[in-house]
Order: sequence, then C-alpha cells, then structure tokens
Amino acid sequence: MTGRYLYILPILISLPVMAQETVIPAEQLDDVVVTATGTPHTLKNVPVQTEIISRKQIEQLGAASFEDILSQLSAGFDFNAGDMGSQMTLNGLGNNYILIMIDGKRLNGDNGGENDLGRIDPHNIDHIEIVKGAGSALYGSDAMAGVINIITRRHDDQALYLENTTRGGSYLDLRQHNSIGFSIGKFTSLTTFQLQHTDGWQNTSEEDPAQTEFHIYDSRNKTVNMYTNGQLSQRITYTPSDRLSLTVDGYLYRKRIFRPTNGRYPSCDVNTFDMKYRDAGASIGTEYKLNGTDRITFDASWDRHAYYYHYTATTLEDGYDPNGKFTHYYPYFEGQEHLQSDQQRTMAELKGIFSLPAANLLSAGAEYRYDYLNAPMRVKDGKANDWTAALYLQDEFTGLDWLNVTAGIRFIENKAFGFHATPKVSAMLKAGEFRLRTGWSKGFKSPTPKEQGYHYLRTMGATTFLYLGNTDLKAQTSDYLSAGMEFSHGGFSASVTGYRNVLDNMITIVNLPTSQIPEGTAEYMGDGSAEIIPRMYMNMEDARTSGIDVSLTWRINSEFTVGGSYSWLDTKAHVYDSKHERLKEVTIDGMANHKGNVYGTWQHRYNDAYRLGLGLYGRASSTRYYQNNGNGKPYQIWKLTTTHDIGRSNKGLVWRVEAGIDNILDYKETTPHGLHYGTTTSGRTFYCTLSVKFSKGKKMNTKDIERKDVGDDD
Repeated sequence: MTGRYLYILPILISLPVMAQETVIPAEQLDDVVVTATGTPHTLKNVPVQTEIISRKQIEQLGAASFEDILSQLSAGFDFNAGDMGSQMTLNGLGNNYILIMIDGKRLNGDNGGENDLGRIDPHNIDHIEIVKGAGSALYGSDAMAGVINIITRRHDDQALYLENTTRGGSYLDLRQHNSIGFSIGKFTSLTTFQLQHTDGWQNTSEEDPAQTEFHIYDSRNKTVNMYTNGQLSQRITYTPSDRLSLTVDGYLYRKRIFRPTNGRYPSCDVNTFDMKYRDAGASIGTEYKLNGTDRITFDASWDRHAYYYHYTATTLEDGYDPNGKFTHYYPYFEGQEHLQSDQQRTMAELKGIFSLPAANLLSAGAEYRYDYLNAPMRVKDGKANDWTAALYLQDEFTGLDWLNVTAGIRFIENKAFGFHATPKVSAMLKAGEFRLRTGWSKGFKSPTPKEQGYHYLRTMGATTFLYLGNTDLKAQTSDYLSAGMEFSHGGFSASVTGYRNVLDNMITIVNLPTSQIPEGTAEYMGDGSAEIIPRMYMNMEDARTSGIDVSLTWRINSEFTVGGSYSWLDTKAHVYDSKHERLKEVTIDGMANHKGNVYGTWQHRYNDAYRLGLGLYGRASSTRYYQNNGNGKPYQIWKLTTTHDIGRSNKGLVWRVEAGIDNILDYKETTPHGLHYGTTTSGRTFYCTLSVKFSKGKKMNTKDIERKDVGDDD
C-alpha cells in the first residue's frame, strides 16, 4: 500500500463494524446520562441518540488533553491547535456551533469564535456525554451542531481524598494535576489545581510565499507555539437535608502563549507580542427534591474570558491614541500589555421536573443570558452587548415499555433579533435487543456582538485584511433530522446513525471587492500605499451537512476489548460571489469526507496489588477541504499505551504509572506556515505519568469530628 493511501487503513478496519458514533462498551449501557433530555436515563433507554466516553476509557487512553480524548474516541471530531483556541469541528460545523458544558454549565470563551479547551483538565473528568445535532430546544443558542457535557469527578462520599498526577513528555510537555477533597458533616469541599506547559514544536521552517513579502525558508515560526497555563478551582457543597443541596463554584485561569521573536528587530516571519488569557468565573446552584422524581433547580453564573497582547518588541500598529482617535502606526513598547477582548457572560436558569398523570414527565424552565464585549481594537465603538431570554417546555411519555416519545419547545426573545421558537421531537422504539431512534429538532443562533460589530486590521506579509462586522446579519436557523438503530447483546454493542442538518443564513467571512467597502470605514484604509482587502461577516444562502456515523465495541472476555468508529460526511453551502455577482457552491471549511478510529485494549490483574493494561489506538482522516489557503492532508496516527496499577484501593492508597508512544509511525506535515494542516502533530513522542491517590472512604459527620481517633486508619 502506497503512503498516500495509508490514512484509510483504520477506516477500512472499522467499516465492517457498525455501531454508534463513539466507542461504547456494552457494560456502559446501564450508565445514567442526563444531557439528551435534561432528565436521567440509562444509556440504552435514552430516547435521544447519546454517546458516552467513560472514565475507564479516558484512563486507558492516557490522553494529555480533552482534544486527545474526543479525537481518539469519537470519529466525528477534528481539532487543529492554534493560538486562539482549539479549531474544533463536529460533523462539519465549527466551534461556534458546538455547545460545551462542564457539569451542565456553559464553557465561556470567544463568542462567535474558538474556545480555549486548556481549561478542561482530563484528570478531573468522570465521563463525557455527547448529543449530536441541534439542541437549541433545551440549551438555546450555540447548540446547532451538538452538545458536549463534561461531568467532573466528585468525591462526596469520602471523608478525605488526595491526588497528585504528574505527566512528562516530549518537547517538555508537562501536565500537573492536584486534588484535595474532604467531607465533614453537611459540607463537602473539592479543590483542584492544574498546570500545563509545552515548549511547542516546528515541523517546517518554510513560510507560505503568498502570505509573506519574500519566500522564507528559515522561518522561526512554530507549528504549535510554546505555552503555559494554570487553573485553580474550588467547589463547596452544603446539604442540610436529603432534599436540599447548595453548591458554590469558582475558578481562576491564566495562560501565556510565547511566540517566536527576534527581539528588538523582528523580521516578517516572526511576532512582536505574546498572548495572555485571564479567565475567571463563579456560580451558585441549588436543588430541592419534591419527591423521588420531582425537583426544582436554580443556577446563576458569571464568566469572564479576556486576552491581551504582551509586547516583546517595539511595535507599530493601527490603533487608537490616548485621546481615542484612530491612527495608523501607533507605537507599543516592549513590556506593555494591551487588551484585545474582554468577554463576560452572566446567566440565570430556573428549572423544574414534574411527574404528570398517564406516565408523562414535564420539564419546564426559564433562562436569561447577558453577553458583554469590551474590545477597544476589534469592535466598532469598543463595546457591545447582547441579551436573550427564554422559556422552554418538554414532555416525555413513557407509558409503554417499548416506546418513549419526547417533545419540547423553546421560546426565545433576543435583543436584536426578536422572537423565535425552536421545537423538537424524538422517539425510541424497543424491540428485544434492538433500539430504533429518530428525531427532528430546530436550531437557532443569533449573531454575536463580535460578528455584528467587528472592525479589525490584520497584516499578513504585504497584504492587510480589514475584517468588518455586519449589522444587517440575520439569525441562523437549522433543521436537524436523524435516524439510527442500535443492537446490544452480552459484551457486544453496535449501531448506525444517519443525519442531515440544513442551515439557513449560516454566517461566514467573505472577501469584498474594494468597490463594496461599507461607508464609515475610511479611517482604516490608510493612504492607499498598501493593499487592503476587506472581509465581512455575511449570511450564506443555505448550507447543509449530511453523514453516517458507525462504530462498534466487543468485549471478547473480561480482559480483551476491541472497537472502532467511522464517520462519513458531506457538506455543501451557497455563498454570494460579489466579484462575479452570482451564487457559488462551496464546501464548508474543515470538512473531511472520511474519518475513523480503531482500538484494542487488554487488562490483566496478576495479584491483588498489580494490574497491567495495554492499548493500541489508531485514527485517520481523509483530506480536509478549505476555500482559502489550501487543504489539510490525509493522515493516520497510531498510539501505544501501557498502564500499571499498584496498590489496593480498599487500603486507601493506589499508585498508577502510565507510559506510551504517540504517533508510532512518526507522521508529521511539513506544510508551510499559513496554510492548513490535516493534523499539527509533531511526529513520534513519548510520555510517562505518575499518579498517587489516597482516599478514606467513610464520610465524617459532626460527631466524628469530636472523636480523638477520627484520623486513624481502619
């Protein structure tokens, strides 16, 4: 088999195995999930197609990041690391159409852009629930491609929990995780800390000549830049009774991205500033159980995502002087910082779940969301805001053992785009060991303040792009239809799901001829000595994604499990070509027709105090298509993992060692900087992780505190 066809090997292996969109061991079918309907269901009986990635799978994989987990264990995802975020796609749609939640709360990031997934610590994940397709009826805007809910680990039943995990790898890749949890009486506390660092890597020293003044072969730019981030989180839960609980959360997050520079005399292939992120958030939530089924919850949260330029050399940029007047070539000096964007989100939600006659379960709620953007250099007038209020209703009918029907609707009132309604309906039919599921849902996404008010210049070599917002944008809507079949028996589970997502008024960035430059932008255009290409956010006439997701898992015996997943995708969109004054059909950026994963794991316990685990994982993608700057190449990557568990959990102390080789075949792309990649992997790398965990299982009550022997081991 020639090299250019090697990428299809994992896909060919996984084609005969028909299962759902991710690898789901059959023993997980009794796990409880909540994301699909907002109410608890076992995985095999959830009425809406749901994927789950368990803690056991995450530990076996030995992933360094959240991106590694999803790309390795779910074929529908793609990632390309970048300074501004994850560049994630799900079934053909990008970051701003994917809603990411942590314990049911939105992950705040660049509204209308890319989330920094470094905030998500893989060592703090209990499991991940994935619901593909439009989820606006339950979760509102941003949930047009799907919803990812990360459920974090809890240690509420343990008197004391301590954990230290340290991972080291190639390119000085360091990951540190610490947890301290304890329970005393009605109070439970969990404090977590994480630190991530990499020196980054350079796969090529060549720059794309179309984006620089000269053809550079000795560039200092890296494929992935050096960065360091850290996060401190705190959660406190107070449970005064079996019916009532109150939880308070908070976090602080910092990140710095170090970009190559030549000091005080930079050349055109390097940068004159680093990037800094400063995030923070706090939330409060309470739940009151009316009975075994009915409950009322209230949650309120505030998040801030801000990033700055930290100048490493004297820099002349277009900007505003201290008097607020726009000027070209305003100077910034080494050591100065300048705010680029400060995005804050405040949310409040009241929700109730109530049992009704005739085996109906009603979910009802109200939500308010306020977005504030402060970006002096990037939006017109420097500031913008948006708000959305919503009411939603959902009813689940479970009167028949073999049938579940769920229907819901969300009523939305948006500051700029008025009233909208997003309904949904789904059904599941049981027939022995088969499950048949189908569903239709409507999606809605209002343009963000950034998309409406953007005014920003970006210079790339000899060309300067003028990015413009558009106050005439229309709200985006979608119709998502899916149907699937699942079969499970013993240790075997398999399913296949087909879907079609049709989007109206999808927003994208379009190049404009200079003759169509909007009024009021003359201050950005300079004296005409440099080429400036205006680009504006515009609505596409229509867009669609269609696909089939299949995968399988087979637990051959208590020690050996194999599985795989495959995703076929096709996307099309029509956008107005202002140069030729006609509609043209394009492929949605980042799409790959074929993606696949395969894996095999083996575990054996030699005695009470030692267990060995081995895993082999492969993932592959065909060509990723882009309208500008070239396509991403096809690839395949293989990973070998080993795990070593030492100690007895019933004694409270457990040691774990993980070691492995990522990208065994040493694949990497040498595509020039500025063009697109299929993957930004650095080639073959090695890693090793050491974890030490201690737990004392008995939860302490107030009487225990007074006992002298409260700290004694059993």
